[in-house]
Amino acid sequence: MTTILTPDICVIGAGSGGLSVAAAVAAFGVPVVLIEKGRMGGDCLNYGCVPSKALLAAGKHAAGSRKLGPFGLRAGAAEIDFAKVHAHVQRVIAAIAPNDSKERFTGLGVHVIEAPAHFKDKATVVAGTFEIKARRFVIATGSSPSVPDIPGLSEMPYLTNETIFDLTRVPDHLMILGAGPVGLEMAQAFRRLGSAVTVLEAEMPLAKEDSECAAVVLDQLKREGVVIRSGVNVMKLSQAGGRIRAMIQKTGGDEAIEGSDLLVATGRRPNLDDLSLDAAGIKHGPDGIVVNKKLRTSNGRVYAIGDVAGRGQLTHLANYHAGIVVRNALFRLPAKAKDHEVPRVTFTDPELAQVGLTEIEAKERRKSFRLLRWPYHENDRAQAERETSGHIKVVTAKNGRILGATIVGAHAGELIATWALALSQGLNIRAMAGLVMPYPTLGEVGKRAAITYFSPSLTSPRVRRLIGFLRRFG
Repeated sequence: MTTILTPDICVIGAGSGGLSVAAAVAAFGVPVVLIEKGRMGGDCLNYGCVPSKALLAAGKHAAGSRKLGPFGLRAGAAEIDFAKVHAHVQRVIAAIAPNDSKERFTGLGVHVIEAPAHFKDKATVVAGTFEIKARRFVIATGSSPSVPDIPGLSEMPYLTNETIFDLTRVPDHLMILGAGPVGLEMAQAFRRLGSAVTVLEAEMPLAKEDSECAAVVLDQLKREGVVIRSGVNVMKLSQAGGRIRAMIQKTGGDEAIEGSDLLVATGRRPNLDDLSLDAAGIKHGPDGIVVNKKLRTSNGRVYAIGDVAGRGQLTHLANYHAGIVVRNALFRLPAKAKDHEVPRVTFTDPELAQVGLTEIEAKERRKSFRLLRWPYHENDRAQAERETSGHIKVVTAKNGRILGATIVGAHAGELIATWALALSQGLNIRAMAGLVMPYPTLGEVGKRAAITYFSPSLTSPRVRRLIGFLRRFG
């Protein structure tokens, strides 16, 4: 028997974005239905951000035990029990899971339905035995691993981010297809935990990032023993004797590479299947659902946020989108998404963080700009911590308005937050140069870069004449 529900808001997808919308709407006492066909918490909690950072943390501690000599300490290589590493990852997921659970959201006043959902028409969604006729709908179904069409791949076992954290043994030789953030984060983590690692990339590793900063990350990975093969095409995959063989095409001829395990990290695709978007008059394409700056779809009742909206694949971007939708759907405020103000981080060691324009983007989009820089090795805290690899690059307009920042180095993901705030608030570089930073901290790297904006005035004849004039008065 079908039950008809008439909430104010219906959210499809209980990942980070969907949960944020549901919690915010419920907090205002507005009726809301949340539909999820899989695990509460979505990709981020179960297969993405949380388990990957837990694994990276284990790898970092393992690597740290080998870097004690310069501090006057003695220690051998860490003894790695990968089954316990796996248990650590699962404990981290379990510790966070209650925050995203059905029980918690039910307690908040959200009606949670565990079933697949699809649109019946422009104003109705069907989920299990329920028909939901809401004033507004929010699609937050996220994305899934995109698996390339390589001959032989479908005939063998392979890993994605949805299965790699189920491993209870360390791979002998992990082959990774794809040198984006996910591929390289896993490459470093497993290398530090004892695997031989080979990364195969058809184009350039970290192709979307500042190439100079990306080179710092790639150099560190190579020094740790990660083999990165760029500009190669995987023509065929096969399996024999428990080993996986990749036949690659490169300049100079073909080559076979063998490994024990294969991780596919070649990007993600939006979760659109089975939603019946056409029945609701919602335009969509290979990159996701088409939305305007208010994140509204071609159906005025429906919004789309996060990965499925095709504007980026970041958990915090989905949360940001959630806030935009709540302001629009509940308060009719003219809030618009400004995705260029959302930072991104590759959580390798060193980290690589970016917000706003990169140097290359500034060259492509602007007639003039200023590029400010400062290296980690000129920072006292970095020297004390022996974390001197890396630098910051800040892009400003000629008048000093901050347009973007890139940081590669220790804790770059934490440091980029200051620059994201500066960018979102339209601050001038003078604000950053005048900021009082505690000493000694890595944050001083950014301040020193900001101060270099004023370096040309040090040799300005006009400024020197002014100083000379003022000196006459004592």
